[in-house]
Amino acid sequence: MGEWSDVCVLVPTYNEAAAIGDVVDGFREQGFEHVLVMDGGSSDRTREIAREHGAEVRQQTGSGKGQAVREAIALIKQPYVLLVDGDATYRPEDAPAILDPLLDGDAEHVIGNRFADMEPGAMSRLNRVGNRLINSAFRFVHGRDFADILSGYRAFTTESVRRFALTADGFGIETEMAVECVKHGVPTEVVPITYQSRPDAADTNLNPFRDGAVILLTLYRMAKTNNPLFYFGSIGSLSVLAGIVLGAYVAVEWFTRNISHEVIAILATLAIIFGVQLLIFGVLSDMIVTLHREQLHFIERVASEGRHTAIEGDDAGDGNAGQNGTSERS
Repeated sequence: MGEWSDVCVLVPTYNEAAAIGDVVDGFREQGFEHVLVMDGGSSDRTREIAREHGAEVRQQTGSGKGQAVREAIALIKQPYVLLVDGDATYRPEDAPAILDPLLDGDAEHVIGNRFADMEPGAMSRLNRVGNRLINSAFRFVHGRDFADILSGYRAFTTESVRRFALTADGFGIETEMAVECVKHGVPTEVVPITYQSRPDAADTNLNPFRDGAVILLTLYRMAKTNNPLFYFGSIGSLSVLAGIVLGAYVAVEWFTRNISHEVIAILATLAIIFGVQLLIFGVLSDMIVTLHREQLHFIERVASEGRHTAIEGDDAGDGNAGQNGTSERS
């Protein structure tokens, strides 16, 4: 029981009465003492059932999974957090595999990869395609391959997540966490897990089209500070392309029909100038972000060396104190 005493199992819920009891029981049977259920105002018996099975239950002030995670992080006292959905699609038996890289000091954020072992029917074909699309977009925009950034089963150090600027209210929270890991250089590992089918009585709170669009917009929005060259460059490229198309139309009309389109020509020129300016701004922003990251890494390295020096000094002081005590006794 003691090895998991530093871990808080965080379970955001909304109308999960059909599954929450089994989820809480499963993690308590694995030896987890601290199970925190953050409820988003369920209209069923989710909160009562979670309490009956031994979980600490809090009702969040707002709504949405992202809001639940943010409020919970402010409350949690344990140094490690195991985040899991309350719909019984994740196995408590996979928890040690997710937590081991944290406890061994090899990572500060661990993502469970559902695609490594997915039960038949656990995810619809539409959701599977959407997940692949979003993971590919993340890899292209942010330059890292985390295999399954939308996984609801992950673990992280409380300290690392408190450095993140998390603003998403709903299912975009996993995307924000993945982007913030890249942005802050947080050591991140991906481990294989089993993804189970949802219990028959448990309804999903996910809307594939609405939530998928929100996640893609979150990916793009966060590129502004993590990959500004892509963010501003994409807008600038579209503007230049639009200007070229309009300019080509004006040229064709002039040479073939001797018709001038002064207003369209002005718009085309402005679009090209605006696009080029955005491209230049994107390059400059990318240089600033790169320099900022290098400074942060330097500061963190200096702080780490300072901590090691202080620890060595304390150890040396303890050793001298012990020798002095021995001499005095002699």
